[in-house]
Amino acid sequence: MINCKKISNNIYEIDIHRSKAKTDLKWVNIINAQHAEIQYLKKNYNFNLQHLNSSLSTVFSQRPMISQEPGYVFIVLHFPIYVQAKIVAGEIEFFIGHGYLITVHNGNIPALNNFFTACQANPDFLLADDWDSSIILLYELLNKLIYDCYGLIDETSTGIARVEDLIFAHNQHEAVALILNLRRNIINLRKILQNHEGILKALTEVKSTLVPQAEIRRHYDRLVEHSKRIWNMLDNQKEMIEVLNSTNQSLLDNQMTNVMKTLTIISVIVFPLTLLAAIFGMNTAYMPLVGHPYGFWIIICIMLACSTGMLLYFEKKKWL
Repeated sequence: MINCKKISNNIYEIDIHRSKAKTDLKWVNIINAQHAEIQYLKKNYNFNLQHLNSSLSTVFSQRPMISQEPGYVFIVLHFPIYVQAKIVAGEIEFFIGHGYLITVHNGNIPALNNFFTACQANPDFLLADDWDSSIILLYELLNKLIYDCYGLIDETSTGIARVEDLIFAHNQHEAVALILNLRRNIINLRKILQNHEGILKALTEVKSTLVPQAEIRRHYDRLVEHSKRIWNMLDNQKEMIEVLNSTNQSLLDNQMTNVMKTLTIISVIVFPLTLLAAIFGMNTAYMPLVGHPYGFWIIICIMLACSTGMLLYFEKKKWL
């Protein structure tokens, strides 16, 4: 049986209870914690004041952490989310104790919001309903959050494939912006997820009076494996985007080289013609061809001959 209630505008509670169970299991979900929400936690739970202050919506922890305190475990984890085509970190604070799980976040993590809504609608699919254990409920929540990361990685893979198509379709300039965005997203993903494995390993050692240690280790080892797999995928994506960036830059450099070569050839050809025109433009009394009826055309023919000769020389040297 499950009871759902709204304690305040920002606090929601799910109470999982079985008739055979000795205790209830509560999941308290707090969104955009302000002073009132922190006072609620302070009144109902014996939490460290520093941990409570770090749960305010205006505070963002720079690094994930896990802290085992008397009677509860406090965890800060970051998970990637999309904000206007940019991957950024969404933060969740977890308080895990006997008979309760408390999550504090800013409501910007879709996987958490969807899982909480699903639990309200149908709690029967929860493993925690069988174990009545907050550590198992935490496992299920983390499992959903980590699986959601695969979707972001798939988006990045699709972007990498598009970059490859653009490069070999000779749309190098269009590919540059996409490469920069992908590199930023991959770097952000790695920064967000780099400490997950260590925290998940620490959770395999958490003690429970309801769940055997081997069962806890078995569940959280799966999350550790997912974390390793995600990190390996990010490593591969990082290498691929760096290779594509190098390839794209090489093609751009080659285009620029061709442009510079063309401009150089034009400059080399035009310079002697300009010199020739300047010489024949001198205002001297005995300048050759001055007054000749075909003087202009003779000079033009000399210029064409010089240009043709230089082009043939460049062709012979394979500079064209």
